[in-house]
Amino acid sequence: MPSEPAPLVLPRPEHPISRKNVSENTLKVLYRLNGQGYKGYLVGGGVRDLMLERPPKDFDVGTDARPNDVRRLFRNSRIIGRRFRLVHVFFHGEVVEVSTFRRDPDPEEQDAGDEELLITSDNTYGTPREDAFRRDFTVNALFYDISDFSVIDFVGGVDDLDRGLIRAIGDPDVRFQEDPVRMLRACEFAARLGFEIEERTQEGIHAQRKELAKASPVRMTEEVVDLLRCGASADAIDWMMDLDLLEELLPEAYDMVAVEERGLGRFDRLPEALDAVVAEGGEPSDAAALASLLLPRVLLRRYDVEAVDGRPMRRRKIDELVAETLGPFVTRLAISRDRSARMGGALTGFYRLAEPGLEPRARLALARKPWFDDALLLFELLVRATGEGREELARWQAAQAKRGAVEADREEERKQRSRSRRNRRRSRKRRRR
Repeated sequence: MPSEPAPLVLPRPEHPISRKNVSENTLKVLYRLNGQGYKGYLVGGGVRDLMLERPPKDFDVGTDARPNDVRRLFRNSRIIGRRFRLVHVFFHGEVVEVSTFRRDPDPEEQDAGDEELLITSDNTYGTPREDAFRRDFTVNALFYDISDFSVIDFVGGVDDLDRGLIRAIGDPDVRFQEDPVRMLRACEFAARLGFEIEERTQEGIHAQRKELAKASPVRMTEEVVDLLRCGASADAIDWMMDLDLLEELLPEAYDMVAVEERGLGRFDRLPEALDAVVAEGGEPSDAAALASLLLPRVLLRRYDVEAVDGRPMRRRKIDELVAETLGPFVTRLAISRDRSARMGGALTGFYRLAEPGLEPRARLALARKPWFDDALLLFELLVRATGEGREELARWQAAQAKRGAVEADREEERKQRSRSRRNRRRSRKRRRR
């Protein structure tokens, strides 16, 4: 039986990863695993970002220790997940995720049909090599070994980092059938890193795009939210459009282009506007980010109704139109009732903010509504995308600031009353003595 090829191993002088750029708590986990005789590797996107000299969003740890072993080593931990068992190690302000090395699971372990490749259970433990080959893309399959500070590459990820390529590990057709969500992740990684998607990987995405219908709607929704909030959603949506993923998952996004083609405004720039907000430190809520995808469709439908009726729609009709537009989207992505309600509030609230002739008192009253901040974000995105309505946006932002000042004053008054009550109780106790 032929021996497996040796991995590429980069010793410490040949790569840019430094422990000073790894969180202290992650290092604690790695060192304790290593000290107890287990392998302790930094894995996944954290290694990729450190190799690119970018600050990682978070850090994940891979080990040959089983979940119960990890749980025994860290009293501040909890085992989570069924499809994919992990250990979360909890520190003040940080959670370090620890996973046991896995291999591709056997088909008989899956709940999918005999002809299906979809992975429904992923708790078959393996070696570091097997773990690398079961990951999604080569650039996400690099390991940093805490025992000697080397980078280990079984799959050609170092070369693809240098070339700026997102490449599926193994046969793309198989990998995207195993987990269709990977197709979205390819678009997000390419956009966020400024990389290209390797040609064979692109072909696999296009060929397997209808597999998206088999993916978990909850996982799909979270991936869409991450994509929208990654700071490069415009490029990610462009990739999705080029690879025909939008028509399968987010057909509503095509209305951004339809609005512009009908001369109603540059709604196609909404994702760029959302990216600009994120780049400036803004943190759009999940509901507001998702609602931004539906805003062009609501606008088009309202425009068509008013063109036929010859008069502006009343609020009740706008509410009904928003609900009708939300329905298919919410069903397709299995969006929770709370998130759906918040999306609806953002869209109907957006039209309240667009009503003319509101006095400052009325603006302040609307600024206190629970949907206001999400609606104001949609209003800001539209202004950024079209360049129109800046003065009106400034008025609403002033109302938001006024609300914040009023709430701060009330909170201070509440604290003062609480302090006064405590002082009176202390005085009464002293008098009794």
